[in-house]
Amino acid sequence: MPLPGNQILALLVAVSFAAGLNVYATVATLGLLAHTKYLALPQQLHLLSNWWIIGAAGALFAVEFVADKIPAFDLVWNALHTFVRVPVAAFLAWQSTSTLSPGMQLGATLAGGAIAFIAHGGKTAIRTAATTSPEPLSNIGLSLGEDALSVSLTWFATAHPYAAAAIAGVLVLITVLLIRWVWSSLKNLLRTVKQYI
Repeated sequence: MPLPGNQILALLVAVSFAAGLNVYATVATLGLLAHTKYLALPQQLHLLSNWWIIGAAGALFAVEFVADKIPAFDLVWNALHTFVRVPVAAFLAWQSTSTLSPGMQLGATLAGGAIAFIAHGGKTAIRTAATTSPEPLSNIGLSLGEDALSVSLTWFATAHPYAAAAIAGVLVLITVLLIRWVWSSLKNLLRTVKQYI
């Protein structure tokens, strides 16, 4: 049975945050849940339950699983994925809300893209700070945590959309604060380096 409009919007908040962290894991999780009839996707997103889409998302997730754990390369990977994660989250929001009024659909699409952008920006900022560390374990740990959060938040949102939306809302707030802290720390670091040059 398809979710009511309010639950779809709540689901989208959580899924958009998850997509900002790892879009391939999010799409593969949604596809598998829909294919096994655990989740009734809106008609416009039934394509996600196709094995070809699930397989492609799973394969890309496997590539990201490795690429995202290599210090320095993960920064390039994440920079390039600004042009994947945010548009895919916005597209999922647009397609999921096609039964709403055009204004609400546009608002949901912009919100989905913005939430994914914040999650993606937070991930990139934290990785930038972690890459300055000489050991690779922090990058690997962060990446594993992001992968787990992306899959578990997507799954949890299908069963408890309002609770998942609340969790995503708190994560957005924490992420914004972390971005500000990392940005400030990097500026201070650069200021210190310039003094010694």
